[in-house]
Amino acid sequence: RERRKAESKTQRDRQLAERERQDQRRRQHTPKMISNFFVLSPRGDTIIAKTYRNDRGNEGAHERGHTEAFFRKIKFWNDATDGGSAANGKADGKGDERKGDAPPVFMMPDGLSYLHVKRNGLIFGCATARNVSPTTIIELLSTIARVFKDYCGTLSEEAIRKNFILLYELLDEMLDYGYPQITRTENLKSCVYNEPIVVDPIINTGNLVNPKTASASAVHKPVISSVSASGRKTDSNSTQKNEIFVDILERLNVLFSNNGYVLNSTIDGCIQMKSYLAGNPELRMALNEDLSIGRNSGSYGSVTIDDINFNDCVNLAEFETTRTLSFVPPDGEFIVLNYRVTGDFATPFRIFPSIEEVEPKKLEITILIRAEMPSNHFGANVSIEMPLPKCTTAAQCNVISSPGTGSTNAEYVQRDDKIVWTMKKLPGGSEQTMKARVSLSQACTTQIRREIGPINMNFEIPMFNVSNLQVRYLRIAEHMAGYTPYRWVRYVTQSNSYVCRL
Repeated sequence: RERRKAESKTQRDRQLAERERQDQRRRQHTPKMISNFFVLSPRGDTIIAKTYRNDRGNEGAHERGHTEAFFRKIKFWNDATDGGSAANGKADGKGDERKGDAPPVFMMPDGLSYLHVKRNGLIFGCATARNVSPTTIIELLSTIARVFKDYCGTLSEEAIRKNFILLYELLDEMLDYGYPQITRTENLKSCVYNEPIVVDPIINTGNLVNPKTASASAVHKPVISSVSASGRKTDSNSTQKNEIFVDILERLNVLFSNNGYVLNSTIDGCIQMKSYLAGNPELRMALNEDLSIGRNSGSYGSVTIDDINFNDCVNLAEFETTRTLSFVPPDGEFIVLNYRVTGDFATPFRIFPSIEEVEPKKLEITILIRAEMPSNHFGANVSIEMPLPKCTTAAQCNVISSPGTGSTNAEYVQRDDKIVWTMKKLPGGSEQTMKARVSLSQACTTQIRREIGPINMNFEIPMFNVSNLQVRYLRIAEHMAGYTPYRWVRYVTQSNSYVCRL
């Protein structure tokens, strides 16, 4: 009997030791997530910082010196000429110059990998010592920024500084030891006990002069009851109206040849919503009846998109027959669907450049911008940039503008060797011309002409979309007596990459 007891004890000890070894191996091979999280202002000041583990002893990346080094790295990325350990940097004997913005993922001399996203000028970043999935971390940082915006109403440095207690409370629930836990806005409501402080006064859409339109800032409201800057509490359940904001956003990627023909064009679009409806009722949203999915599936005159994907909350039972979606909107901002259009479509602006060599050391560059959208629409905050050769000594710009363009200015920025042409407003059906006389320090050659361009155009067109995708109606699925929600729909077209070759 004693011998059996001893053998049983020895067997249990062996099992416990083997289990401990397996747990140790599992801990060693389990990929750890982020080591810390921080939010930096446009000036590089640390607004929020939270450490989850210290992977480098006393050299944690959350310390002020490491965040300052990280900010300098992304701020002066173009000035770096060494063969550093960047994600897209190339090291050679001469020291390759880096072009463009810093990549979202790169390594620092402290041995940590840094990942970041930019939202409204703020930098949401983190560091990790392990080989984690970059797309997962980028999605996590974007989700944190979206949740911060849902609970603060707006995403700005002032809003974060005034609500840092609430945001730290959100971080405690969203991340545990660097691992994501709860990331949905509606699921975090039961875990949050602090109230947001509203930076800008909330616009009451019930007191508008024109009840059919609302200000674009009316959507910037917290999803929970808030406190104003004066300390007065605003109860979201009693004073806030039942509203839902719908944005149809389209970002254009267009490449023109030097004679104005379209070489490549795509539309990246989405339908985005932000709900303030009490009780979370089921909604029904109908799109174009003649909507066709597939590049060659639509008939002439129909709205055709290449591919489409939907949010998990969307019910597609009636989509194939009536192009109707039904869903229960979650709290906060969310994307109902994403779609993409490629091929031929009517571009809102066309660019026609020309370069003439008037003298061996002088060039005359003409840029014609033609707005080919309807006259009842306009492009807002239009800017055109054109790089010039490094041997440029001076450039004189002259703008020939038509009525209705508002403030127009074109100037040569010597520090960046480029011409910047800005227009406050560019009405549809109009043309704008800019002529620049460029002086060079040496005779123009083929290599120097290659340094001119390409022309990059940025703009935004309110209440207009290129794909003609429309929301026919948005209503509550079941009739509820006394329930009158406000529906605000906005169409916005923006330039993502609008480039013309020279």
